[in-house]
Amino acid sequence: MNARADFAASSSVECVRARPLLGTLVEIAATGADADSVQLAISDAFEVVAQVHDLMSYHADDSDISRINRDAYTQAVSVNAHTMCVLEMAQKLAAASGGLFDISVAPTLTKLGFLPKRANMPRISGQGNWRHIVLSAYQVRLTRQLRIDVSGIAKGYAVDCALAVLQNAGMTAGRVSAGGDLRVFGELAQTVHVRHPTNATQLLPIVALTQGAAATSAGYFTQRRYQGRWVTPLINPLTRTAAGVSRSVTVLAADCMTADALTKVVHANPATAIPLLQQFNARAIMLEADAATGACKVFDTSSVAMTNWHARLVA
Repeated sequence: MNARADFAASSSVECVRARPLLGTLVEIAATGADADSVQLAISDAFEVVAQVHDLMSYHADDSDISRINRDAYTQAVSVNAHTMCVLEMAQKLAAASGGLFDISVAPTLTKLGFLPKRANMPRISGQGNWRHIVLSAYQVRLTRQLRIDVSGIAKGYAVDCALAVLQNAGMTAGRVSAGGDLRVFGELAQTVHVRHPTNATQLLPIVALTQGAAATSAGYFTQRRYQGRWVTPLINPLTRTAAGVSRSVTVLAADCMTADALTKVVHANPATAIPLLQQFNARAIMLEADAATGACKVFDTSSVAMTNWHARLVA
């Protein structure tokens, strides 16, 4: 082995820090030449996550999302570039999926108790959907009075932004994890563990990821009873019904925003999701609990080609 390369490898420093953001615990790890540069890169990465959190909060009155929900039916609302990026991707996915991804499901989430009632928001007018959200030049208009929630895509975007900060700072490896969303770069593989859909204490290793993103959506920690049935905040926008609690969906993609959003499409209709996964160069691994035996069935769209991300199934 080259002595100089060996010294450089041995002198690298890894730091790991965590903060509560995005409604979960965000963990950022980075490896670089010295502790000061690594700590600075991680701090800057947390700053961009906090910015995305503030801009896209459904709860905060001054967020871009609240201003859209409150004012965009009567006037154009100017938004930050981060918000516009998320909204544009949401609209692209909505069109590509035939509406199986739709950020206008906030009223359904409120009805089910997953989002709070907002007394200062106008009442919705009929069943508006993604087609009634108009984007142009960092401005948003609603052609029907509806309410949007971007929590199904913004967390993945925040992970991507944080990872970009680490890469731009010259880190040699990095990992950003936010709840079920993960993105990594570097030489060492990161094993992605998924919880059993109906037994959250049981962790199942499914893939080893060395480059790219993995996002998992399931109801183990968010489920609640509604009219005698356990439901999750995973909504089929076409029927406005909530997914049950027996399924976990993990999507692998080049970026976390795409992976995060596509988990919702697979939950809504697994049978029609494969062409969309192929379109976005993604792969889904679905775990479903057998009601009779409790065993976990695994469905894998492994025929999808892999580029820009690298993963292998864990035996």
